[in-house]
Amino acid sequence: MTPPPAAAARLDSVSIPVPEKKPAARRVPARTDRPFKGIALILLSTVFLGSSDVTAKYLSSSLPSIEITWIRFLTFALIMVPAMIPASPLYAMRTERLRFQLMRGAALLGSSLFFITGLRFLPIAEASATGFVSPLFVTALSIVFLGEKVGLRRWIATGVGLLGVLIILRPGTSAFHAAAFFPIISALSWATTLIMTRMMSGREDVITTMTYSALTGLAILTLLVPFVWVAPTWQAILFGIFIGFASTAGQWIVVLAFRYGDASVLAPFSYTQLLWVSILGFLVFGEVPDVWTVTGAAFIVASGLYIAHRERVRRSQLLILEERSPNA
Repeated sequence: MTPPPAAAARLDSVSIPVPEKKPAARRVPARTDRPFKGIALILLSTVFLGSSDVTAKYLSSSLPSIEITWIRFLTFALIMVPAMIPASPLYAMRTERLRFQLMRGAALLGSSLFFITGLRFLPIAEASATGFVSPLFVTALSIVFLGEKVGLRRWIATGVGLLGVLIILRPGTSAFHAAAFFPIISALSWATTLIMTRMMSGREDVITTMTYSALTGLAILTLLVPFVWVAPTWQAILFGIFIGFASTAGQWIVVLAFRYGDASVLAPFSYTQLLWVSILGFLVFGEVPDVWTVTGAAFIVASGLYIAHRERVRRSQLLILEERSPNA
């Protein structure tokens, strides 16, 4: 299902006299199987993404969700401008997977827009917890689109993580407000983003992926924002720029992380974002996580750690089998 790797030969064989050789397509770093490095990068990304989400919730009381998301993607696109200029050494608009790039950009936009919409109506910790069903979506989607094999133990561990989310949400509470569907849709969009990232990982440069995501989201939002526009204050603009910078840094780290591990292994560690939004939610909104949130978070972290452990054991077993193979 994944497109074949890019061929080594390119258009550099077209002309013979080359006084100034045109730089070949940006060399993409090869994927390596280092799941713990990928996990570390995912954990770092949650700090940036959590800060972005808390700031977005703060702005949601004064600006429409589409406008907040538009400012975010505008900042994102401005950061990526050097990659759009042909004369720039960072130019990265060449892609062999334009369809995948556009699909990833649309999915990333959906994740941002639906989540920020949910933040307008839900407490930050509850909205984040609801959105943490994305690893469950990723585990299922990775089987279909990535051909990954997910064993029973990892399925059970993923289920334990979902149980932790349910403990935090406590069915029957305000978390089951109709607006809770927005973070769920956001989670599905984010899972799709992760799957698309993995499908292109090792074949498309990180800068190329980020640039197309920025342009795709900005193009769609620019068509929508005139219908909901509210004149922002300078403070709101600054917060919006911060959201753009923090989310861009977080997304960049996520793309890098997927060079080192399978989607079903890395995704559960996005749960740790709950820790950061809980801390920031207390500092900014005075929200104090209760015992249910702490208990649920413990289930989530234990689930992610066990999945990483099982992945390490599985890799070790595969290496032993390869060493014992008579064809090795």
